[in-house]
Amino acid sequence: MTGKLFTSAAAGAIFATASVLSPMAFAQAQQPSTGNNTTAPMTQTAPATPDTKTAKPQNNAQAPAPAPTTNTAQAAGYLTQQSADQISAKTYMGQSVYNGQNESIGSINDLILQKQGGVTAAVVGVGGFLGIGQKNVAVPFDKVTATQNAQDGSIKLTTTETADSLKAAPEFKTLAMQASEKAAKTPATAAVPGTDTTTTSSTSK
Repeated sequence: MTGKLFTSAAAGAIFATASVLSPMAFAQAQQPSTGNNTTAPMTQTAPATPDTKTAKPQNNAQAPAPAPTTNTAQAAGYLTQQSADQISAKTYMGQSVYNGQNESIGSINDLILQKQGGVTAAVVGVGGFLGIGQKNVAVPFDKVTATQNAQDGSIKLTTTETADSLKAAPEFKTLAMQASEKAAKTPATAAVPGTDTTTTSSTSK
């Protein structure tokens, strides 16, 4: 009987001790360890401050658009290229002129232009042989038609005039020819006799 009481008392003491120690152990488990294995709290690194001495400001502004260039040649009225409806005077020079029967009746020797602009007449050389004895006739320019070959670009000149009408037409005279004819018709100016300075001395004997 005595042994049972001793055993009961011992068990009660152990239970009481355990109940007292368990809250303390729980409290110690909640406290952070202070040993050498403690991990230092992580610190956030402050963002690096840009170096104001070396940093270059970014220029996001767009460059102004270039001003539109104007063609000064066209603005001044100059021609920059030949168009399809324009013919060079060099194309006419030396070209044969054909009649309606596709017969050559002469060739272009010159073009007569107005000082204010525009072509007045085409000087056609008719008759003669190899340019000798040829007569120049100024055919009104609106009677000469230029037709361009689409294949090779060559120009063919035609007129409503005929060989007979050109031979019967008056000859065209340039200003130089008119001046030459005028000078030929003007009589030469007679020489004014000079004063006779010769003196005849008579000697009396």
